[in-house]
Amino acid sequence: MDNRQNLTNINWYPGHMAKTKKEINEKINLIDIIYEVIDSRMPISSRIADIDEIVKNKPRIIIFTKYDLCDEKETDKFVKYYEDLGHIVICCDLINNKNIINKIIAETNIILKDMNEKRLAKGMKPRSARALVIGVPNVGKSTLINRLVGKKATVIGDKPGVTKALSWIRINKDLELLDSPGILWPKFDNQDNAYNLAALSSIKEEVIDKESLALYILKTMYHLYPERLKERYGIEQIDFSNIVPTLDIIAIKRGALLKGGEKDYDKVYSLIIRDLKENLLGKITFDRFKEI
Repeated sequence: MDNRQNLTNINWYPGHMAKTKKEINEKINLIDIIYEVIDSRMPISSRIADIDEIVKNKPRIIIFTKYDLCDEKETDKFVKYYEDLGHIVICCDLINNKNIINKIIAETNIILKDMNEKRLAKGMKPRSARALVIGVPNVGKSTLINRLVGKKATVIGDKPGVTKALSWIRINKDLELLDSPGILWPKFDNQDNAYNLAALSSIKEEVIDKESLALYILKTMYHLYPERLKERYGIEQIDFSNIVPTLDIIAIKRGALLKGGEKDYDKVYSLIIRDLKENLLGKITFDRFKEI
């Protein structure tokens, strides 16, 4: 399936992202461990393209956020893949699962113990571990930090680009976090990845027209989860060479009508985008493991 047919190309790379990568490179020698944050609904699309180059060979915990919103069967294939590579992987619903935070701290303490044993062997004093929190925009980094701190320590928003600068946050005497703004890359070679990021709020909606994004969501859902479209909109078949009848069905089903019964297509596009973001289309994972 070519989801990109007749869709607008997406590129979004604000200046602060380039600055962030430069600053991380300057501070990476201060970092002991990486918290790489990935959206469980798009394990490929939401992974920073050059993450290995950015974080070098630092120990890493890969944190799959929003796991309660994903298609576990598909996402777990990625989890196993990263575990088989030797990474520590933690899947979490950061809003409701307190035990996950304890698990992250416990895994970090293991690395902290190893680090301080090496320092003691060299005649140096133990010190707190320094963790870099890194990921694409709106993947859950700020929520993770706030849960680790136990209070509101960072600004949380449902739009990408809220955090704009690196900042240190002390969790306790044993752990300090370096919070970083969401990072993307200058050019998206895979536009499906870019559309996934836009559909799930990691790219600002302003950089793409609603029609293109809504049609991408329809195509992807029809390809991966057609039963959800039937449940939500009463759609069983879609002819993408003539999308109007499908939009008409949604308009009637969801009451997107103007005076005189005319269909409000702009409202239909907004409904499709909102339904996905508000989880009204069910648990989804837009990436597939075979694409790695």
